[in-house]
Amino acid sequence: MKIMTIASGSSGNCTFVGTDKTSVLVDVGVSRKKIEDGLKSADMTFGDIDGILITHEHIDHVRALGVISRKNEIPIYATHETCCELSHMSALGDFDVSLFNPVKPDEDFYIGDIRVEAHSIWHDAVDPVCYSMYNDSKKISIATDMGDYDDYLIDALMDSDALMIEANHDIRMLECGTYPYELKRRILGKYGHLSNEAGGRLLKSILNEHIKVSFLGHLSKENNYPELAYEAVKLELQDNPYTKDVRDFNLRVADRDAASELIEI
Repeated sequence: MKIMTIASGSSGNCTFVGTDKTSVLVDVGVSRKKIEDGLKSADMTFGDIDGILITHEHIDHVRALGVISRKNEIPIYATHETCCELSHMSALGDFDVSLFNPVKPDEDFYIGDIRVEAHSIWHDAVDPVCYSMYNDSKKISIATDMGDYDDYLIDALMDSDALMIEANHDIRMLECGTYPYELKRRILGKYGHLSNEAGGRLLKSILNEHIKVSFLGHLSKENNYPELAYEAVKLELQDNPYTKDVRDFNLRVADRDAASELIEI
């Protein structure tokens, strides 16, 4: 399996996951041109994409969905409630809703040779999920945009060979920053976003000896820095049972604006 982050941050998110036969995008929250450029960097085009997985309806996860659907007619996978919400979003413009393929959390489905599972998460959207994708004994998980997690989610993400975990904000930067009080409460709440430390604790709980890459994703532009997120998560990973050096997990911060290299696991 292969993974490449195309964009990850509070202003837009898109991740590529694929095999030799099947290619999917998880969220399309940046411009179609940026996604096209990211695919091009790995010698791919939209013609190679077999499906788009949507985690939830917030604009930083669906910004390009309308234009991609009109130009490329790629099947869209999301929960029924999310599909309904997307069909009424004026920001996306008109597009063919027959492209929607409703999915249910904890019921797997296939896109080509990739088996996909959606997992319910806590976030202030109608029916948000994260995803795990499987092929040939390999597993890739993308889990961001959640204010909390529990044993259900830990079990769902366990044994991943590659994954992206949210490290959205530094709590002190957020509390002392310029955001309105209600927005701070939302971000810090159960249906908001994971802090660097919380993301690190989640990552530590699902580590294994065969992880090939661990991305920290969905960093806030205003309330975080890549170096700060990395160091905070690194501290949380201390005393894990597998290694004393987080470089063994290929821990890295997903770039806000630039695509990563295509990583094969």
